[in-house]
Amino acid sequence: MYDVFDDRFVDLIAPSGELEHLADGCAWAEGPVYVAAERALYWSDVRNDRRMRFDEATGEVSEAERPANFCNGHTLDRDGVIVACEHGTRSVVRWWPDGRRETVADSFDGKRLNSPNDVVVASDGAVWFTDPTYGIDSDAEGYAAESEIGSSNVYRVHPATGEVTVQITDLVRPNGLAFSPDETRLFVSDTGVSHVEGGPRHIRVFDVDEPVAQVTGGGGVFATCPAGVFDGFRFDDSGRLWASGEQGVHVYTTDGVLLGTIRLPETCANLEFAGDHLYMTATTSLYRLRLR
Repeated sequence: MYDVFDDRFVDLIAPSGELEHLADGCAWAEGPVYVAAERALYWSDVRNDRRMRFDEATGEVSEAERPANFCNGHTLDRDGVIVACEHGTRSVVRWWPDGRRETVADSFDGKRLNSPNDVVVASDGAVWFTDPTYGIDSDAEGYAAESEIGSSNVYRVHPATGEVTVQITDLVRPNGLAFSPDETRLFVSDTGVSHVEGGPRHIRVFDVDEPVAQVTGGGGVFATCPAGVFDGFRFDDSGRLWASGEQGVHVYTTDGVLLGTIRLPETCANLEFAGDHLYMTATTSLYRLRLR
């Protein structure tokens, strides 16, 4: 179940922790987000075009919304409202469990976005998101179309004005993203090997200048995926990076040392912390593991 490369990894997993299989039947499980007020985890079943819900108190699994505009990545804004990436509408939206929706971004420079994939909200309320073409490459995860922008970029939405600015333009297919806990660095996975032979399958790290609210430099490779590609990832409170991949979840120190891997029986696409639990969406299923 585990590959241990550093003894520090052992201290992260609860001694009695056993991998729980909470749900199955998905076609591509993605984008988990935990809503503490509901004690519920929402996630995307992208290719079945539905949003799922796991009730932590009862263990009940249900459909929260179907159709769901081929939703993918989720996060919470500063008010605890879910922010979602939608391939179907090619937009980033705020989504309330009662079905209300508000568009956060759907275009840049007068052109439609490709298919927003993953999203994070900074402490100032700005929404940052990746925009690869996976939702317009075919009808499997959205609706096939040509890219109007002609590239796959990372964008920032101003919290007050809603202005969309491009931040990173030299990625082949930007995918997951997350800020370091102090928000001085932005980490972005590039899954460009899906479109370019020998292409990137790594996480890069960029410098962020908060006073001017933009990426100012960096771009070096933080880590290359041991197998397959990195997809979604999260930081824990100590600054360790937990990244999904073909083998499961890879755990790295702040300086890029691989501590260990949580092995899953399916390819992991994304993950989410909830108290002392780690939730993982992996191909057809939702898993959970207790941490220390």
